[in-house]
Amino acid sequence: MKTVTLGIASHDALNARFAAAMNGKAPGEHITFDSLELLLQILTPEGWNIIRTMTGAGPLSIRHIAQRLARDDTTIQHDVHALLDAGVIDRNADGAIEFPYDAVHVDFMISAE
Repeated sequence: MKTVTLGIASHDALNARFAAAMNGKAPGEHITFDSLELLLQILTPEGWNIIRTMTGAGPLSIRHIAQRLARDDTTIQHDVHALLDAGVIDRNADGAIEFPYDAVHVDFMISAE
């Protein structure tokens, strides 16, 4: 099962993960945001629905995503393009939209500053 971890990490945490990978520790798949606010701005409820629909589904067109969510093609395009621009989902060489993971793990912590 190919799992991606969505989370929040500072630049220092990203550098530490990179250093660990350079020392042989497998980093796993991560999509990281600089802040909770940015994560919530990109991963709106509509964005989460798209991710849930695409998880394990293979390449899909916008039309297929819209059909699976019972939404109109034109109304879903904004949400799909926001996820594409943020690097959460990708287009393959054929132009189809991909989220190449079978599972999503969300990892962040909120603490007193």
